[in-house]
Amino acid sequence: MDFSQEEKIRYARQTILPMIGLKGQQKLKAARVLFVGAGGLGSSPAIYLAAAGVGTIGLIDADTVSLSNLHRQVLHYTSDIDRPKVISAQEKLKQINPHVRVVTYQERFSAANALAVGAEYDVIIDGTDNLPSRYLMNDASFFLKKPLVFGGVFQFEGQVSVFGPGGPCYRCFFRELPPRDEMPSCAQAGVIGVVPGVIGLLQANEAIKMICGIGDSLLGRLLIFDALAACFREVKIKKDPACPLCGSHPTIQTLKEEAWEECPTKDENMIEEISVQELKRLRDKNPDLYLLDVREKDEWETARIEGAHLKPLSTFEDNFKDIPKDRPVYCYCHMGGRSARVTQFLKAQGYSKVFNVKGGIHAWALEIDPAVEQY
Repeated sequence: MDFSQEEKIRYARQTILPMIGLKGQQKLKAARVLFVGAGGLGSSPAIYLAAAGVGTIGLIDADTVSLSNLHRQVLHYTSDIDRPKVISAQEKLKQINPHVRVVTYQERFSAANALAVGAEYDVIIDGTDNLPSRYLMNDASFFLKKPLVFGGVFQFEGQVSVFGPGGPCYRCFFRELPPRDEMPSCAQAGVIGVVPGVIGLLQANEAIKMICGIGDSLLGRLLIFDALAACFREVKIKKDPACPLCGSHPTIQTLKEEAWEECPTKDENMIEEISVQELKRLRDKNPDLYLLDVREKDEWETARIEGAHLKPLSTFEDNFKDIPKDRPVYCYCHMGGRSARVTQFLKAQGYSKVFNVKGGIHAWALEIDPAVEQY
């Protein structure tokens, strides 16, 4: 693949790198990268991959630019408000590098188009904060045997990893879509603008490494960035033999869209809740009270409340019978959605003293014990 003189000059500082060179630059020019989402997470990696000389960039997003996007979605300007994001982004990327082909899909990423669109690309980059779309991306990339560069942001924290051939998929870490109330979007929870910028740059870095065949991938590793502490930490993600998508006996055979499952209605006759402050007060009086953690094992290994008993929601119905009925049970998860479901289930099984901890371990870390790591 030949380069014009202008291209040779443009990429000169990159091609002098021994691990890139002309061959690496040719791989970048031949590469095709799809961005699902052209907003906060999509902005910075799209800019840097275009600048790096990735030959074809695909953008799929049905949304338009709004004023509240602009503090973090740096591909878009004030003059772009109310314009389609893919069109705004295409214009900027072509200005950054006219040698890059930018293909736009002004539509929602869905089960109807995911396989057809994804098949045209070598790497898929997660540029959305929409959780059902993330599961759809994961499943589509698995069926297509394409790597997915995952990115997620929440307030002052971000996460990045690679899911795909040879390693775990997103469902190995988060098996199923949680209730809507447990996973708020940026619009609901807020996010500092630099966090999607940092995470997006790390996503771009992973894509470049994969395309050029250099370095160590984040496959099987979740890198967590804490903006307030200015630090990174890493969590290992193992391939789950029981994963419904990529495990030994998969139950997901076709691509379908996940539907949000709402948290159970908080009928006071069915579910009783307590705050983390009340839980602390009770534990101070009785350190041996029964605290039940219903998150998955990987989450438990990342952060836990000391003295809790782990019984993951994914296997809960097969493993709950040793929970004592003669004493109160206090259930928690990440933010309260899954534990509300467990509380309701236990009530139906005859547990009369069972309580859901509002806000889960996230609230505990924020309000009670800052030594418990947030994720």
